[in-house]
Amino acid sequence: MSNPSVAFILNAHLPFVRHPEYPRFLEEDWLFESISESYLPMLRMFNRLVHDKIQFKMTISLSPTLCCMLTDPVLKERFLEYLERHIELGEKEVLRCTKEQPEFLEMARFYLDQARENLNDFQDRYRGNILEGFKALENSGHLELATTAATHAYLPLYKDYPTAINAQIELGVQSFLTTFGHLPKGFWLPECGYYPGLEESLKYHGISWFQTASQSMLLSPDKVEYGTYRPVQCPNGVAAFPRDFQTTSLVWSNASGYPTDRNYREFYRDIGYDLPMEYIKPYIHEPSLRVFTGYKYWAITGQTNQKVPYRRDLAQKRVADHAKNFLYNVHKKTKTLEGALDKNPVFTLGYDAELFGHWWFEGIDWLEQVFRQNAEHEQQASFVSPSTFLAKERDTLQTVRPAFSSWGQGGYSAVWLDGSNAWTYRHIHKAIERMEELAVRFNDQISLKQRFLNQAAREVLLSMASDWPFILFNKSSTEYAQKRIGDHLKNFNVVYGNMCKNAVNTEWLVKAEKRDILFSDIDYNIFNPER
Repeated sequence: MSNPSVAFILNAHLPFVRHPEYPRFLEEDWLFESISESYLPMLRMFNRLVHDKIQFKMTISLSPTLCCMLTDPVLKERFLEYLERHIELGEKEVLRCTKEQPEFLEMARFYLDQARENLNDFQDRYRGNILEGFKALENSGHLELATTAATHAYLPLYKDYPTAINAQIELGVQSFLTTFGHLPKGFWLPECGYYPGLEESLKYHGISWFQTASQSMLLSPDKVEYGTYRPVQCPNGVAAFPRDFQTTSLVWSNASGYPTDRNYREFYRDIGYDLPMEYIKPYIHEPSLRVFTGYKYWAITGQTNQKVPYRRDLAQKRVADHAKNFLYNVHKKTKTLEGALDKNPVFTLGYDAELFGHWWFEGIDWLEQVFRQNAEHEQQASFVSPSTFLAKERDTLQTVRPAFSSWGQGGYSAVWLDGSNAWTYRHIHKAIERMEELAVRFNDQISLKQRFLNQAAREVLLSMASDWPFILFNKSSTEYAQKRIGDHLKNFNVVYGNMCKNAVNTEWLVKAEKRDILFSDIDYNIFNPER
């Protein structure tokens, strides 16, 4: 045993945020930052590897809400405006740094060049649809694309509502088919949230694999022969890929992960907060709301205000060191396991895609170095996707019953169900129950009533998104999260109240459909428990 497999699985997801009623909207920047700092640079990295004939394989789950936003004409136009502002700011920064802070000039030029590259790629290479870049890499055999729940709901907290679970899974699969032209084989469980029996719904919709947290194996009622070092199959045949906590933590650890290195760039220090208001005002939000601009010039340094300027040359050396260290740890762990396993281990590593490039500025460079160094050292590891692995070794999988688990704090539901957000569920659960009632009472409607009920189903699904309780837990954009949950539930009640009077509010419906453009082919009957 000497050749381990490494399965990188990235979850590309953002909540559905679209506000055409405003000329600019703060939370829409979540999308624009992710495109410009993670998705486009990641596509460039993948294409460099393809050009240089470096072997690699990765899996990326693209959520339905993200795919909808990436293809929306309104948001695409706003992203172009976002890039143009950042290019203008970059040109000003190059001039300012040349005169006032030459130690920042290299990075000012880097950010300006990246913004220009992003504009060129977005407009010319992908013609406004970066999903085409992911499709091309899937077609070339370098990526496996997967789906996730319709609005990325944390599913264990809805297990008593099978219609809602089914709706989240079915629409996730349906959205993927509409976007990519084929059915997905894999399904990213939001927040790695699994409960026993969930695999039955996945199998019903043709899913062959999903990922789980480490605890799903460690707490299984069965004796798991390979721990978290190989996938298993559930009794119904759907494969589960448990995340290897130790190897994952080389990156994803707030205390000691690679991104905490003092030579790496500080995320939270940004000229949007540092420079005088009269200079930065055209590039932040009105009236004078300071925000991240992406122009960041300081190294992490540690818990001190005495920061040092970021040096890209030093950071790139650490990137190479950390890639080498990662491959060394994979090899070392494989050697350690030789006496315990009779098969090569599979290290499943699951991350949010936005960690790379956005939160961890050097993360995309690190991924590239991992693939390049592995190729240089005669393939220390084999990079696989779940489907390519299963195509060769499905017959070797042990049958195991995974345990309830998530990748959140404590391994269960503490993040998505605590004092800050528990109040939301009684309202969302009631909306689900009333949606089921509407689907039974008014089954198979046509025309305006059908559209009205479809909008009610959208509102329920949007209220279920895991993003809102997560934001409330972290106390970040709490006012916005509370408003979104409240608005979706109020909107649902508009439909419920009108339908109880056998009426349709047509003016409201037209506005709602223009606002919530996702799931254009949704069928509200999906919530009918009698079907």
